[in-house]
This record gives sequence, structure tokens and C-alpha cells, in this order.
Amino acid sequence: MIDTLQALLVSPLTDYGFMKRALVAGLALSLAAPPLGVFLMLRGMSLLGDAMAHAILPGVALGFLLAGFSLPAMSLGGILSGLLVAGLAGSVSQLTGHREDAAMASFYLISLAAGVMLVSLGGSSVDLTHVLFGSILAVNTTALWLIAGVASVTVLVMAMAFRALVVECLDPLFLRGQGVHSGLIQGLFLGLVVLNLTAGFQTLGTLMAVGLMMLPATAARFWSKRLEGLMAVAVVIALFASTGGLLLSYHLGLPSGPSIILLAGGVYLLSTLLGRYHSLLARVRRRATPLDTADESA
Repeated sequence: MIDTLQALLVSPLTDYGFMKRALVAGLALSLAAPPLGVFLMLRGMSLLGDAMAHAILPGVALGFLLAGFSLPAMSLGGILSGLLVAGLAGSVSQLTGHREDAAMASFYLISLAAGVMLVSLGGSSVDLTHVLFGSILAVNTTALWLIAGVASVTVLVMAMAFRALVVECLDPLFLRGQGVHSGLIQGLFLGLVVLNLTAGFQTLGTLMAVGLMMLPATAARFWSKRLEGLMAVAVVIALFASTGGLLLSYHLGLPSGPSIILLAGGVYLLSTLLGRYHSLLARVRRRATPLDTADESA
């Protein structure tokens, strides 16, 4: 029995170098990205993560055109492109009164089209597929160091600025009253989002990098009401999805990235049905409770 479990759950992740690197990359992203997703959800900006994931595509594509599959060049291009799009969307919103989400959606569509065009002009359909969907099993040592570095910086910065991030999320006027500009905190937060999406594109591609950030966060809201609980549950779900997705891809011959995201999506669907709060089961129990109480009193 123990040998069977080891062959199914342990050996695939420890016997091969590419699986070890994929596991470490997935675990690092799972520690850093879900807490950012929780903040995005609490800010009512859940779709912003998807927009930002596409905003990095032109920079990634430009780095690819200039240096080929050079991770430093593509990552630097992605970071600069993401920050530029975020800045442009905010500027258009402030200068014209246009809603920021509408401005972000507009720039997201422009970025997506521009990125796909650049990759198509400079490469093949295989190159386009790699950029859009990534390949966690192809993570090399350079990519692993980048992902680990981004995850470490994210966790450290969030720990240092945790109170400011929470207050800016819930009551920005109070933060302004304390002499801290809310725009600075928001800029710091968006910078962390862009960094994590850039780190994630190598493993999950620009189209799915946001999945490991948002799906665990949205699933966690069905299990906890406290911020610390939301983040802890989101991280656990992401760790489970990363590890389980790699095992599914190994045993069933499935693409690794979609396996990870679909497993996280499966947890989200189960949470909507069986979660402790706001789920279908919780609503049924809440409706049944007054009836049970009335029967007992009668």
C-alpha cells in the first residue's frame, strides 16, 4: 500500500529533474499569488488580474522579438508593459472621467492583439502557443530563480506593508488622514500583481497566469470570513492545485498548465456547493434552521 502511494504521489515529483523544477515553481507561485488575489477580490477588482495578465503580453512579445526565448528580456518587457498599461489606464480614467475598469478593458484588448501580432510576426505558431499557454514542465534553472525571487519579494513586501494594504483596501480616506498617499500603496500593490503575473507566464502562459492568483482566492471566500483565513485557505488550495495538477498531467498525459488551473477550478466549484459560508449547502442549512427551531418549540 505504501509503495503504491509512493509510486502514485511521490516518485513522479522526485525522480525527474523537470518535475522537481516544475513542483518548486508551482509551490513558489502558490505562496505568493493567492494573497494578491484575495486583495483583488476584496477591492472588487477580480477581473483586473485578467486584464493585467494580458497587459504584459506586448512586452513579453517584444522581448521575444529582440532576444528570442530569453527569460530576462521577456520578463523585463512584461514588467514594463504591465506597469505602462496600468499607468495609461489610470491616467485616462483621471483625465477623462472614463471608468477605470472600462479603460483597463480597452487597453487589455489592445495589448492582447498587439502581443499576438508581435509574436506571430517574429515566430511560429509553436512560439505563440508557448507564450500564451506556457509550459511549467519546461521551467529551467533561470526561470526557477526568477520565480523564487519574485515570490520571496512579494511575501516580504506584503508582510511589511500588510496593514497599509488592508486599510487602503477598506478605508482609503483613513489612510490619507494618516499622511500616507493611497495612490502610493495602490501602485505598490499593482506592481506586485504585475511581478507575479510576469513570473507566472513562463509556467502557465499569459492567458492562464492569473488562474493561480484568482481561483484559490475566490474559492477561499466560501470557507472563511477573516482576511487571514482567506489568505491561508487560498494558499492551501493553490498548493493542492499545483501539486495535484502536476500529478494528473504525469499519470494521464495531460497538459500540465491546464491541469493545474482546472483542478483549482474544480475546488472552486465544490466550494460553491459545499463551502461553510455563502455556498448552496450553507443557504439550504440557513433556510432549514428556522423550521427546525419552530418544530422543537412546538
